[in-house]
This record gives sequence, structure tokens and C-alpha cells, in this order.
Amino acid sequence: MLKKERLSLILREVNIHNKVILSDLSQKLGVSDDTIRRDLQELADDDKLIKVRGGALSKSYQAYSYKENDIYAYQEKTIIARKAISMLKDDMLVLISGGSTNLEIARILPPELRVTFVTVSLSTAMQLMEHPNSETLFIGGNLSKSAKIAVGGEVIQHLGEIRPDICFLGVNGIDAKEGLTELEMEIVTVKRAMIKSSRKVYALAIAEKLNSVRKMRVCNLSEIDGIITELNPQNPMLAPYHNLKIQII
Repeated sequence: MLKKERLSLILREVNIHNKVILSDLSQKLGVSDDTIRRDLQELADDDKLIKVRGGALSKSYQAYSYKENDIYAYQEKTIIARKAISMLKDDMLVLISGGSTNLEIARILPPELRVTFVTVSLSTAMQLMEHPNSETLFIGGNLSKSAKIAVGGEVIQHLGEIRPDICFLGVNGIDAKEGLTELEMEIVTVKRAMIKSSRKVYALAIAEKLNSVRKMRVCNLSEIDGIITELNPQNPMLAPYHNLKIQII
């Protein structure tokens, strides 16, 4: 594999999943850890990602932008956001996680919609606060530097005290066999609490995240109600998920 191709693949991985682990990249690309370390440094020097100990973070995820070119897969995420919004009705209690797709939901909400949002994401909460007729409740705690959501025991406790009508859950990895997966246990714990508290749970994922698996399982897909992607529900790529008898939107 040529270096240019390898750098492109690394950048794609970090933009899709927000965070990548050095050892995972070296195994996936079949090169040494030292090679990946140099590649990450070069991409960081070119201001294309943020290098951290043992891996890298997506630069585009760190601060929300209204510029389409600054948001990875912007068109796809907007389609997902519109599908999710079509499921909302006045007077609902809506639990919503972090991530750029959920930020897009917050940005394009119809101004006449009257619902109450609960979120563990500070950036999502700030965007929701601009909505004229909906209320926003932020569940705070220690903020995860990679996922940008509140984590910890107090967050879990508060999530256990609510019963949202619907939850829009951003995902890192999603696979028909392995379910929803993440990289960090504290994020897994928060997402499990979100799923447990909600009457309905929908995972939001661009097609590029389908059939991807991270290190830690959040839940089996049988534990959620559906998946929202930018794809037509009859797309052949979604066939393994239809077989699980969950709703595909």
C-alpha cells in the first residue's frame, strides 16, 4: 500500500469514528506501530487530525461548524437528521446523545416543534437552546474529551430517573452480529443507561459506520428499536439488519 493511500485510509477512519487507536490502525493496515505513529504525526502537522497518546481524534468533531465542508459526510447526516425529526411530536420527552448527526438534528428542528430534550452532550445542549419553542435539560458530569459527553455515576443516576419517549443514539460502531460498540467503557456505561431508560431507541449511523466493530459492546441490536441511516431502507447493504426484525428508517 502506498503511503498516500494509507494516509487517506487513516483520515477516513478517524473522521468516521471520531477516535482511532494506534494499535488498531497498524493491525488493520498491516504496518508497524512506528509507521502509524509517524503517519499520525504527519497528519497532525498538516492540521488534519488531533494526535493524542495512543491514537488520534477527528479535528472536525471537536467544534461544530455551519460550513458544510467542515463536517464529514454532511449531506448524509442531514438526511438522517430529517428522518429523525419526522418521528417527533409535540410534548414528547426526547433523549439525545452527542455527535455531529445529533447536532444537525438540533440545528434544523422546525421552529414550531414543542418538545423537551434531555442530553448528556454540552454542544448538543447549546445548539438546542437556540430553538424557540422546545425546552432543553442538560445532564452534567465529567466530560469525556473524546466523545464530548458527560460521563460518571451522577449521569447514570439521573438517566435512571427519566423515561423518555424516544432516544436518538449516536453510534461509533454498528454491526448486525456484534451490535453497537464503542472504544471507551465510560461511554459504553452512559449509552447503556440511555437505552435502559428510554421507551424507544434508534441508532443513528451513516452507511460508512455499518458493519464496523469497536472494542467494547454497548448492546445487541435486539435491544434497540431501529436504525436510521441516509440509505433507502431497501438498500442491499441493510439486508443483514432487516433479518434482525428491527425497524430500518
